[in-house]
Amino acid sequence: MEERLKKMDSLTKLEINPYPYRFDRTHTFKEIKDNFDILSRDETEAMCCGRILTVRGHGKTIFITMADENDRLQIYLRQDQLGTRFTQLELLDIGDFLGVKGKVFRTKTGEITVIVSDFVLLSKSLRPLPEKFHGLTDIELRYRRRYLDLLANPQIRDIFKQRARLLTLIRRFFDDRGFIEMETPVLQPIYGGGEANPFKTYYNALDQEMYLRIADELYLKRLIVGGFEKVYEVCRDFRNEGIDRYHNPEFTMIEVYQAYTDYFGIMDMVELLIEHLIESMEETKVLQFDDKKIDFKRPFVRLKYVDTLNAMLGYDVLDVDGKVLDKTCREYRIDPEPLSHGTKIDKLFGAIVQKDLTEPTFVIDHPKIISPLAKVHRNDPRLVERFELMIFGMEIANAFSELNDPVEQRQRFEEQLRLKAEGIKELDEDFIEAIEHGMPPTGGLGIGIDRLCMVLLNQPSIRDVILFPQLRKEKH
Repeated sequence: MEERLKKMDSLTKLEINPYPYRFDRTHTFKEIKDNFDILSRDETEAMCCGRILTVRGHGKTIFITMADENDRLQIYLRQDQLGTRFTQLELLDIGDFLGVKGKVFRTKTGEITVIVSDFVLLSKSLRPLPEKFHGLTDIELRYRRRYLDLLANPQIRDIFKQRARLLTLIRRFFDDRGFIEMETPVLQPIYGGGEANPFKTYYNALDQEMYLRIADELYLKRLIVGGFEKVYEVCRDFRNEGIDRYHNPEFTMIEVYQAYTDYFGIMDMVELLIEHLIESMEETKVLQFDDKKIDFKRPFVRLKYVDTLNAMLGYDVLDVDGKVLDKTCREYRIDPEPLSHGTKIDKLFGAIVQKDLTEPTFVIDHPKIISPLAKVHRNDPRLVERFELMIFGMEIANAFSELNDPVEQRQRFEEQLRLKAEGIKELDEDFIEAIEHGMPPTGGLGIGIDRLCMVLLNQPSIRDVILFPQLRKEKH
């Protein structure tokens, strides 16, 4: 870095600005390669720019390899072409950004190259790039210095380009079906729509404590009350909980609500969405994740939550003595003491059933005691009309036939408060008042975008599909 600062000083003495304001590029490196025949035939001078990756000097000639966002290109600089400016090349380093002007030709080895008639330094790099431009392998350093990871590992850039494309495809899927993208508050006076610990903050202007949202559900359902029939939001949600392979405290969801349908209608839509994504990615319907193949052909398996768990345990989890359930929890290394009856059941389902659900599986008909926002099952009052999409043991989506009976909704919330269950700390009177004005039958859906990207892009950790994952503060 000291040597680079000395070069900066030399540039200043030569009255060269190492950080100019713009460069009028005429061609990207890919465009030069794609249009080589025309450019070389017409002897067109192209103006292109990028970051210096390698420098190879041969006396009075220098070959430089540069990279822009999508490609690499070789440039050729000669003393007889550049005159006294040729000596300024000594002030360049790997990592600098350079703009060049010149005609294109092929070398004896067939490599498309620009012979430079003029050049300008666009940005001086004061720190060296990772060794040989591909030496960044430390996992934690890659997450902490994501910009270096993107530089050193072009395949990482490709992952995030694909993630961005997946989000575009998801939006297009719903837009094409008449849904409208909405925006709802990130700061909420009462958090709800899920079971999670929130992040707290303070709103000075209102002089009150606020929460970062854990879900968008209750606000989007207000829009259904207000007359919209198909709405969605791609949203950042926040849950003040653990960090592991499948969880990041700040994560991306899409929540979708459609009037006049139920969870069966939403199930069909989710299958169509995933089929659409895979076909748009030009992949087969069999993808690989974590060295295992996953078949996405419709229809997906449908598995009843309670019936499956009961069959595994040999008793009815909804009609069993609490001591029996506690004993089973301990057998699976689950501490039952701080948990409600419903949470114990859900923990057991995760430990016994969910972990083995590799193929896309709709787990349906959950216990009512763990689903305060879902409509009671039309055939069994102990259950609700809910499904979760599981892939490779991960919950990818969660959906309900939405509860729209305000009297029952109040009772459910009050029961959650009585049990002091996570996620319900205060009754949301405004939401109850909203649905007291009437909410039509509605199907609701939440999809974890990060986890879906993990599966579709074959990435083993949620941190591999989040550009800047949460990490413990670095010690200096």
